Amino acid sequence: MSATANIRDEAARLGFDAVRFTPARLPEATGDDLDRFLLQGYAGDMGWLARTRPRRRSPERMWPDARSAIVLGVNYGPAGDPLAILRRRDRGAISVYAQNDDYHDVVKKRLKALARRIAGRFGAEVKVFVDTAPLMEKPLAERAGLGWQGKHTNLVSRDFGSWLFLGTILTTLDLPPDTPEADWCGSCRACLDICPTGAFPAPGQIDARRCISYLTIEHKGPIPRALRPLMGNRIYGCDDCLAVCPWNKYARMTEEPAFLPRAELAAPQLAELAALDDAGFRALFRKSAIKRIGRDRFVRNVLIAIGNSGDPDLAGPAERLLQDASALVRGAAVWALRQLDPARAETLRPDAEPAETDPGVRAEWEA
Repeated sequence: MSATANIRDEAARLGFDAVRFTPARLPEATGDDLDRFLLQGYAGDMGWLARTRPRRRSPERMWPDARSAIVLGVNYGPAGDPLAILRRRDRGAISVYAQNDDYHDVVKKRLKALARRIAGRFGAEVKVFVDTAPLMEKPLAERAGLGWQGKHTNLVSRDFGSWLFLGTILTTLDLPPDTPEADWCGSCRACLDICPTGAFPAPGQIDARRCISYLTIEHKGPIPRALRPLMGNRIYGCDDCLAVCPWNKYARMTEEPAFLPRAELAAPQLAELAALDDAGFRALFRKSAIKRIGRDRFVRNVLIAIGNSGDPDLAGPAERLLQDASALVRGAAVWALRQLDPARAETLRPDAEPAETDPGVRAEWEA
């Protein structure tokens, strides 16, 4: 059995749904695209992208001994329509990938097991990566033939649609490469047109500063006021551009128990989420990717959804958070209450210092 056939067989036994091979290098054009993204300011607060830019441009810059990249995919396809929750304005919409166990932990465990077998069988050096190292996994996956980057910049697979978690093993093995995947988007622009915030300046370009996934996960401060009404009830990530892709007709529901949605995260009530303290947040999101943003940012997102709900019954939870210890939460609570019950908000408005000492929160009252 050839090395590639052996690795494919082992990967399948470990639960990977797709595996492809490509040289551990990317063309200069890929790095140039990254440079343009950074120069245009599209990265927003994600300063690590600029700090790691030289290594991120191509895998061999991070590990000069690497010869091949083994790119693997795990299907996390949902059972139903991920966008149906958007009509339930008293509930929070959590991205499909985060309604379950943290994929970083699940995929990395499998990658390490496969890497150990490769090292033991072939005497090769190996390193594993799941989304947290300066490695551009989507361009590698495209060159390996796992899929292609659609107009929304995400990977699309002819076999799994939008729903693949990616993991990569770099190795000193010199493995024969697979054929890169072609771009099968054609004239379709469904992913561009559905974006609630207009985060795509052009096909194949994304301005993270307008992306709901960025705003709810990566952005640490108050969410820009102009974008808040466009977020609807999306409280962690956004699946719109993924879910609308026509290639999802070939997708299938995941069979991995760790990626099935938890009942409490599939359609959580905004009122209950707004009541979470730090301990409650950590308990609810134990083993979840959501835990990394912390309670304050998460409740900020919940309050934006409450403000967008149009439900006066949710004014109470917003009002209670006007006294929260976090200025980020207090500011979002001011905005939410003013959307649902402006008259009540006016009666609660601080009259003078030091009733509210945080300038950001004062700015919300004065807006």
